[in-house]
Amino acid sequence: MRTSRNNLRVLVTRPAHQATHLIQDLKTSGAEAIPFPLLEIKPVSESDSGFHALKQQIIDLDLYQHVIFISPNAVRIGCDWIDQYWPQLPLGVQWLAIGKQSAAELSNYGIDAYHSPLGYDSEALLNSPALAQVESEKILIMRGEGGREKLATELRARGAEVSYAELYRRHCPEYSQQDVEGTLFSKPLDAILISSAAGLNNLMKLVIDQGKELSTDSLLNCHLVVPSERIRQEALKAGFNRITTSAGPDDQSMIKALLQ
Repeated sequence: MRTSRNNLRVLVTRPAHQATHLIQDLKTSGAEAIPFPLLEIKPVSESDSGFHALKQQIIDLDLYQHVIFISPNAVRIGCDWIDQYWPQLPLGVQWLAIGKQSAAELSNYGIDAYHSPLGYDSEALLNSPALAQVESEKILIMRGEGGREKLATELRARGAEVSYAELYRRHCPEYSQQDVEGTLFSKPLDAILISSAAGLNNLMKLVIDQGKELSTDSLLNCHLVVPSERIRQEALKAGFNRITTSAGPDDQSMIKALLQ
């Protein structure tokens, strides 16, 4: 393992459309950034079974007291939908975001959203005063298909009526054996930046599908940087043994955790 930050070989696993600034910042810091997206974000299209139900939820946006955006992807795709049907934002809606990244992205669309200053996950938002009293209120969660149920489960336990607006699907990009071998194993990696549990799962699946024996593979000895304790626990279960948890999923927090 190199002790200098210069020429560190760092695998960047964010979706391609979200990795540009991170890659540039890594290069500026002296690292060699290697793009290897582990998630592909595909918005719901008109041919998908859930399209018309999603359209109706957006049209009925003014019926909800709270709208929560799970991620920057949910913001980007959700706001595209809102722009189609709401030239002016509906009144009486409290806008919320998980994490300051999503809140900042919403501000680019003219939406002033609350986010918890205490963290970047569902638990932090649930512990905030914004969702303390939600009995009999309608809440719409803007998210991708599937994912954690913690937020909705707890809000329903508090008496809220919760619906999901499932805006996109997450896919593992298709890589050939040569892609996987050439990127992950032909030259040693110093670090891997993982942004989500889904990305971590896709990494393990790609490696296992290529017939690699993970228990003895050098990949597990890489410095793994993750954005939360929950994902750290998932990485420990997978067999990684050098894990740093960053202060959050944003680019600067991830780079700081990598270089500290």
